[in-house]
Amino acid sequence: MKRIFLIVLDSFGIGEEPDALAFGDVDVNTLRSVAGSPFFRVPNMQRLGLFNLDGVSVGEPCQSPQGVIARLREKSMGKDTTIGHWEIAGVVSPKPLPTYPNGFPKEVLEEFSKRTGRGVLCNLPYSGTAVIQEYGKKHLQTGDLIVYTSADSVFQIAAHEEVVPPEQLYEYCRIAREILQGEHGVGRVIARPFIGPEEGPFVRTSHRHDFSLLPPAPTMLDHLKAAGKEVLAVGKIQDIFAGQGITEHVYTSGNAEGMERTLEWMDRDFEGLCFVNLVDFDMLYGHRRDIDGYAKALTYFDEKLPELMKKLGPEDVLMITADHGCDPAYLATTDHTREYVPFLAYGPGLSPANLGTRETFADVASTVLDLLGIPGETAGKSMIHL
Repeated sequence: MKRIFLIVLDSFGIGEEPDALAFGDVDVNTLRSVAGSPFFRVPNMQRLGLFNLDGVSVGEPCQSPQGVIARLREKSMGKDTTIGHWEIAGVVSPKPLPTYPNGFPKEVLEEFSKRTGRGVLCNLPYSGTAVIQEYGKKHLQTGDLIVYTSADSVFQIAAHEEVVPPEQLYEYCRIAREILQGEHGVGRVIARPFIGPEEGPFVRTSHRHDFSLLPPAPTMLDHLKAAGKEVLAVGKIQDIFAGQGITEHVYTSGNAEGMERTLEWMDRDFEGLCFVNLVDFDMLYGHRRDIDGYAKALTYFDEKLPELMKKLGPEDVLMITADHGCDPAYLATTDHTREYVPFLAYGPGLSPANLGTRETFADVASTVLDLLGIPGETAGKSMIHL
């Protein structure tokens, strides 16, 4: 094979895993929830075999699926973006990244304030849209930074762009990233710029930027790059892997731009991997419990699939998967949900097959390396042998 296009539909889970209760999740199923929306139409993924996957009880199974399909179980002890993508790339995390349900410890914040010269507001788990309404005015008055977290392993810093320009906020995030190592090594430090008048309402801008922890071991990206292959990153892939193993990247403002950049790169002659994250499913619809919005986003992606498939060359493969769930109908929390994820692969050189349920997301990494003929250690097993 020459090129692989791997697209992560961020948070598109397909049903709770056996250990979901240990993660606080009961009867969660992102696919089932969005399939109930009148805006849900995915005939192209249906033809690939989405509704033929193990455990999927919604939709009409295809009599002769066109894709290589599997249900993937997460082996890592987490349900966040960072750990999910690391596992897709071949690295299983036996311990969860640290979370802070009561806020960050005093010593972390004191060091952060000392090095930035600014105070801290909030320091609690909070909705990102709610926290700026609650603390935005005080931030404007004092210049103190709004620091908050969530159920994920994140240290988020919100600041008004007229008080702290984005580039300055990014520098503060780099400082936090240096502090948050070892025991307090959160998965991501996230810059959350916003705008708005002093009395509000405040609105987050598109200048978000993530500063991730480096993967704890070499990933498929490292193996590909070392072998001289291209590793093209679309969306927040660059941030999730802290740039490690990536040869070229482009940031995007959402799913639509992510699809357009991917289609552009499909017109480019290269050998290797194009790794894409479509974040809107998670950020705009899953966390905000917007079932219809999630369904519309899936319908849009499905409508674009024929364009992607037409651009595949005889030695190309398209892969579709996810990194965790975020069931928009689950009212117990607005956080990620512990779910299986789909794996759908299509290419002119692939023979359709249903591979059942796999033990780890890392099987994706092994499959990518296998198809591209690159040696490399991963925690998974190849699903496709040519």
